Amino acid sequence: MAVSSTLAPVSSLPLQFLPNSDPPYKLLQNHPSLTLLCKCKTIETLKQIHSQIIKTGLHNTQFVLSKLVQFCAINRFGDLDYAVSVFESIAEPNGVIWNTIIRGQALSSSPAGAIEFYVRMLFSGVEPNSYTFPFILKACAKLGAIDGGKQIHGQVLKLGLDSDAFVHTSLINMYAQIGELGYARLVFEKSSLRDAVSFTALITGYASRGLLDDARVLFDEIPVRDVVSWNAMIAGYGQSGRFEESLAFFQEMQRAEVTPNQSTLLSVLSACAQSASLELGNRVRSWIEENGLAENLQIANALIDMYSKCGDLNSAWSLFETMAQRDLISWNVMIGGYVHNSQYKEALSLFRHMQQLRIKPNEVTFISILPACAHLGALDFGKWIHAYIDKNFCSLENSSLSTSLIDMYAKCGDIEAAKQVFDSLITKNLASWNAMISGLAMHGSANDALDLFSKMVGDGIQPDEITFVGVLSACSHGGLVEHGREYFSYMIHDHNISPKLQHYGCMIDLFGRAGMFDEAETLVASMEVEPDGAIWGSLLSACRAHKKVELAEHLAPYLFELEPDNTGTYVLMSNIYAGAGRWDDVARIRTKLNDKGMKKTPGCTSIEVDSVVHEFLVGDRTHPQSNDIYEMLDEIDRLLDLAGHVSDTSEVLYDMDENWKEGLLSHHSERLAIAFGLISTKPVHPSETCM
Repeated sequence: MAVSSTLAPVSSLPLQFLPNSDPPYKLLQNHPSLTLLCKCKTIETLKQIHSQIIKTGLHNTQFVLSKLVQFCAINRFGDLDYAVSVFESIAEPNGVIWNTIIRGQALSSSPAGAIEFYVRMLFSGVEPNSYTFPFILKACAKLGAIDGGKQIHGQVLKLGLDSDAFVHTSLINMYAQIGELGYARLVFEKSSLRDAVSFTALITGYASRGLLDDARVLFDEIPVRDVVSWNAMIAGYGQSGRFEESLAFFQEMQRAEVTPNQSTLLSVLSACAQSASLELGNRVRSWIEENGLAENLQIANALIDMYSKCGDLNSAWSLFETMAQRDLISWNVMIGGYVHNSQYKEALSLFRHMQQLRIKPNEVTFISILPACAHLGALDFGKWIHAYIDKNFCSLENSSLSTSLIDMYAKCGDIEAAKQVFDSLITKNLASWNAMISGLAMHGSANDALDLFSKMVGDGIQPDEITFVGVLSACSHGGLVEHGREYFSYMIHDHNISPKLQHYGCMIDLFGRAGMFDEAETLVASMEVEPDGAIWGSLLSACRAHKKVELAEHLAPYLFELEPDNTGTYVLMSNIYAGAGRWDDVARIRTKLNDKGMKKTPGCTSIEVDSVVHEFLVGDRTHPQSNDIYEMLDEIDRLLDLAGHVSDTSEVLYDMDENWKEGLLSHHSERLAIAFGLISTKPVHPSETCM
């Protein structure tokens, strides 16, 4: 091993350090073992260097031990457990070593260790100093330990360290992060140390709690505003969903000629993404490139995310494709971008490419890709992901991941698998209950969905708006009008949830399916929000089902006004007229479509075979196996004729001969997908289709 040969000369040094020795600082500072420690990148190398330190007696010096503990506890190539083992081997650690191990614990995922070591430090007789308290207070903040924080504050006052700038700011940060803004304000106001750092600490506290008006007042009082102060306000507005104000503040910062840093740019790009501010996003990108920050990986990832959420996938892909280096976040953001823009096949393709490059996915990757499987009906691919998760993750502890699996199985048609995932969860949160209730509703299992809702409430889980969308959807799919009314009232009066568009939509769909148009119109008139296209569309679809042509003519103008570019409304009205045999009106609607330059989006059916999703349109002949597919269709038609099957042409809404209608049905996208499935799979291997 290369390190071994590097370390060999150290052991030949005649210099040995005896216990309790205190050699000159310069002699230790330049010692080869410490030089190697600075370059260490693996735990194996660290152990070799530690062995050399012991061999040369360096472990008898507090300085070298402090450096060793510091590397293990804080360096990204270190190991906190190893730092603790080294610490425990030291007979009498000095204040520097105590502070270092406390710092490492405070920065770790288990900050309670910092408090434990602090208590031990006090009992050992070593007095804490201004370097100790910032990290102890950070640990209290991470733990939300307000009582412990107050006790630490008392010790700060007792030792007279409240006048130290770092300790003072750390106290403000601790109280602010825990949410005790009153105490944070008292610490701030009772001190003369009102510099930009302490101002910013308090501003961050107010901003993080959504108290942005108070934060703005403080910001205006800062004697000298640095980039961190501006960042606190920009991030605060963004985190509170006030994206326009966040971007306005950034522009104000530019006018003040304060140079943004990485944190500024990440907050601004996030605000651009959330508010779809593509123009400003482009300007920010230009500034980034002009200032040589385009190679910064975090900023590049944020740019990809911004372009994706603004709908500019070409720019997002161009950035991704030309990146000098990519991390897992880069892949996740790009896959998520495709899913966000409903480019599901592209998302799956990129995920496959990621696998080919042997880049290991994480939970975020799967949370991004599972919705793509759900929308494409890619059940085999979804099952493979589930198997990968079971193999590589100890359990489904990530609630978002388990919810995504339930949703994927339900939308791919395997409701039993969705139930198995749900039942296997040790802890079921609200999202997982909601996903299962919605899945059952989607599959027409209305009573099962309502029973599950009752069980959820019985288990003490408080339903939310999404829960009731699932419950009301179950009532709609099951035609349970009275149940729907009861649950709608129960939601409003027992749970104080004001109906949203989705809830009204479910109820109007329920009434429409049942042919109760008077009730539906009464509910529309009483709505507290303006009906959207989905609600009018639901009523229009009900008119078609119940052949209410005149009512459809009354409702259609609302949809035409709300969604003038939606071809679906014109097609639906055309079908309503066709169902009534009013072919002149059909021609009039279709002429209007042509005059507007609008074309009907063709229906599409996808089928998954061997984890690859194939898509078909009506009469499609673009598939490489098109000839074989149509031969199979002819064989299907022959066998159906022999069995005495007669095609139902009532839904072919064209003024044409019956034989032509049967021909159209034969070449429907669903039949093409089934024919492809039959020629592509073995008889024992079922295929999955998704319309």
